[in-house]
Amino acid sequence: MTEKSHIFAKFARHVSSGKVTFFQENGIDFVFGRREGPYVWDIGGSRRLYDCHCNGGVFNLGHRHPRIVQALQEALQSLDIGNHHFVSKQRALLAERIAALTPGDLQYTVFGVSGGEAIDTAIKIARKATGRRKVLTAVGAYHGHTGLAVAAGEPRFSVPLHSDSPDFIRIPFNDLQALEKALSSEIAAVLLEVIPATLGMPIPDADYFTAVKELCAQHGALFIADEVQTGLGRTGTLWGIEQFHTVPDILVSAKGLSGGLYPITATVITAELERVFHDDPFSHISTFGGSELGCMVALEVLNLTAASGFLEQVHALARLFDHHLNRLREAFAPLFVEVRQKGLMIGLKFADDRVGPMMTRACFEAGLLCVFAANDPSVVQFLPPLILTQEQALEIIERLEQALTLVQQWIP
Repeated sequence: MTEKSHIFAKFARHVSSGKVTFFQENGIDFVFGRREGPYVWDIGGSRRLYDCHCNGGVFNLGHRHPRIVQALQEALQSLDIGNHHFVSKQRALLAERIAALTPGDLQYTVFGVSGGEAIDTAIKIARKATGRRKVLTAVGAYHGHTGLAVAAGEPRFSVPLHSDSPDFIRIPFNDLQALEKALSSEIAAVLLEVIPATLGMPIPDADYFTAVKELCAQHGALFIADEVQTGLGRTGTLWGIEQFHTVPDILVSAKGLSGGLYPITATVITAELERVFHDDPFSHISTFGGSELGCMVALEVLNLTAASGFLEQVHALARLFDHHLNRLREAFAPLFVEVRQKGLMIGLKFADDRVGPMMTRACFEAGLLCVFAANDPSVVQFLPPLILTQEQALEIIERLEQALTLVQQWIP
C-alpha cells in the first residue's frame, strides 16, 4: 500500500468512513501535504492545486502567511492560551482593534473558538437582551454545527441529530415581504449571512439589509450579521455588511480571523448589549475562546487586511475575475448560466444540480480545489485567496476553462 492509501485506511477506520467513501467514489484521492500561499500539495508532492475553496475563507491570506506564522512563533516564546476567567492584555488589545475596525457602535467582543460557537453566543445574547426565544433565519442558510447554530440552519443538518427546534423560523432570503410577515413580538433576532455561501451565494438587493435593520427595530428584534465567510476583505470591504451600508446589532466573525493557524472567533456587540453580562460576568465562558496565542495571530490578520492598499488589490483581482468569468459564462452557455460576485466572494451557477459536483471533480483534475454549495448543488463556491498575483489569477482562469471543457464533454 502507498502512504496515501494507508492514510485513507486509517481515516476510514478511526475518523470517518463516510468521508473516505465519498471522496473515493468521486475520484478525489487527495490528502493535504505541504501548503504555502495559494497552493496546496498532495501528500508526497505529486499534485499541486490552487486553493479556490479556502475552507470558506479560513485561508483568505493564503496558507501559512509568513507574517502570521511569525506572529504565532513570537507569541509562543512567552504565551500560552491564558485563563479565560481572568483579565488578559492580549484579549483587550484584540477587542480594542476589532472595535476600531467594525462599523457603527460595535464596541465589545466575546471570543470563541468556532463559528458555530460564536453564532450560539450571538443568539444567547439576543435572547437575554430581548427576553424572547424565537429567531428568524433564511431558507438554505448554514450557521454552524453547534447546538443553537445547527438549529438555525437547514433541517437536513439538525433533524437527523434531533437538534431542530420550533424556536427557529426560516423565511426566503432577500424577501422583505416574507420577513415583515414573520416578524412579531416573539422574535428575538433576525440572523442572516450577508451572502449565504451554502445556499449558493445569492447576492441580496442593495437596500435589503437597510430594510432588515429597520424592520427589526420596529419590532424590537435584533439584527445579527453572520460574517463568518464574508468578513475580513472577502467582498472588497473589510466587512461584507459595509457593502449594504448597514450596521448590525451583532456581528459574528470567524474563519479568516484565525489566519488558518489558530482558531479564534469574535461575537461583536454594542455597549448596550454588553449589559446582559453585568449581573453575572461569568454567565458565558469559553475555555479556549480568545486564547492569548490566537489573539496575537488575529491581530496580525487585522493588520494585514486593514493595511493601506490591501482592499485595492482585492478590487483589482475582482475586476479581473469578473471580466474573465463572464467571458467563460458566454463561451460555455447554456451550461454556465450566472456569475454571482461581490469582490472575491463568487458563486458559479450552472444549468442544474448535476453540474456542481461534476465541476468539483473537473476542477480537481484541472488543478483547482473548489466545492459545490451543499444547499444548492448547481452552484460552485469559488473563493480564491485574496493575496493572488495577477499571473496566478490568470492561471486559475485557464484551469477553470479546462474544467468547464471537461464537464461539457461529460454531460450527455
